[in-house]
Amino acid sequence: MTYCVGIKLNAGLVFLSDSRTNAGVDNISTFRKMIIYERPGDRFMVLLSAGNLSIAQSVREILQVEQLKDRAEDREVVTIWNAKSMFDAARVLGNAVRHVYDRDAEALKYAGVEFNVSLVFGGQIRGESMRLFQVYSAGNFIEATPETPYFQVGESKYGKPVLDRVITPDTPLDEAAKCALVSMDSTMKSNLSVGPPLDLVVYEANRFQTDKIVCIDMQNPYYRMLHGSWGQKLREVFDSLEDPVWDDAHTETPLKVTDGRSKPLKKITRPDERLI
Repeated sequence: MTYCVGIKLNAGLVFLSDSRTNAGVDNISTFRKMIIYERPGDRFMVLLSAGNLSIAQSVREILQVEQLKDRAEDREVVTIWNAKSMFDAARVLGNAVRHVYDRDAEALKYAGVEFNVSLVFGGQIRGESMRLFQVYSAGNFIEATPETPYFQVGESKYGKPVLDRVITPDTPLDEAAKCALVSMDSTMKSNLSVGPPLDLVVYEANRFQTDKIVCIDMQNPYYRMLHGSWGQKLREVFDSLEDPVWDDAHTETPLKVTDGRSKPLKKITRPDERLI
């Protein structure tokens, strides 16, 4: 399994992925789930992938073609390298997924393997603002909005709560990167199928390139600090909350209130009654 997250902010983009791939508890490998497509001054794009590794690698291979011509019409075909917009680049990605489906889906089905791939694709092409997409196995996609400024693929459930509480379009880039790492740490804490090393990229709007790229292992000093501090601070906040009190005469926040709400069903038996 895997976990990847892409975040779109007013200030830029943040991408984070793990690199653990497993086909059982005794078959664990490391494969990078992130690839960067960069032409300084013109375009910057990042692709994150989850799902079947062979499908994701096939899609990535197709995207790397820089120039392609339609022999029938003798015209240049749109690729991510000549696309005029991120929407067009996302369509190229969707078409690549469909191409792999047409080629491999039947054979995979015959072997009992589901065609499963999920992708996060974002970046900026000169002439337009940054955009972020989530692409599905059918090749269709949706775009991030101010109301939903991030996408997750893979084991998303454990890292979602902190993103929902922290991330808004106005969140600073460094704070968003910190939040993404906390989200990843929470996921790795609860799911052994997600693991290091981690790939982190932070892109500043309108730069069309970045030098904020890092591969993080468990010995990374910042990650070790974050991992220890997050767990400790969570415990401190938890301990600071009051324990539930049933008697409303002794607290302003009683657990039990008599407001007529329905209660769980209760079956009461006599001491000498046997349940069958």
